[in-house]
Amino acid sequence: MANEPDSINLTHHFLIAMPGLEDGLFSKTVVYLCEHSPRGALGLVINKPTDINLRNLFEKVDLPMGRDDLAGTPVLQGGPVQTERGFVLHEAVHAAGQDAGESVYASTMTIPGGLEMTTSKDVLEALATGAGPRKVLVTLGYSAWGEGQLESELAENSWLTVDADPAVIFDTPIEERYARALKLLGLEAWMLSHAAGHA
Repeated sequence: MANEPDSINLTHHFLIAMPGLEDGLFSKTVVYLCEHSPRGALGLVINKPTDINLRNLFEKVDLPMGRDDLAGTPVLQGGPVQTERGFVLHEAVHAAGQDAGESVYASTMTIPGGLEMTTSKDVLEALATGAGPRKVLVTLGYSAWGEGQLESELAENSWLTVDADPAVIFDTPIEERYARALKLLGLEAWMLSHAAGHA
């Protein structure tokens, strides 16, 4: 196992599930890693839709849906942790005169690569008024790995990793995201065997 100073940092990377990963939720998933440190990792699955869309979600939280462009967008299963909570992955939004590292929304994690992940209701309230970030992905729940857990899954060839491309998150149809993420590595799904080594 690598020492902490040499440890990999996969923040703003995709984890792409290998065919051998048969876990129901994680089978054929793409996870966007919002944070990765020696203490563990936190990410959002970007290609597993739930049966509700943003209009339904806004009704549940008693907010009008002020963005017709987003109303039919499916809410995704972000992972098995805190599945009753919403997580909003979006383009970085800064108010005039604000530092680049400071979001306009409360409870926001700034991710290197120009994205933010917000858990506070104020981002939904902004969307309700027709404002808010232009590009958003909303999940219920998130995925988490404890200290050394992700590194051990990587060593077992459960995941491929690649630098994240926001176009896959925001501009690619959900059902095509797995294939598009693999293409970032120059791979097609048929090339992966259940016993494949590192790509």
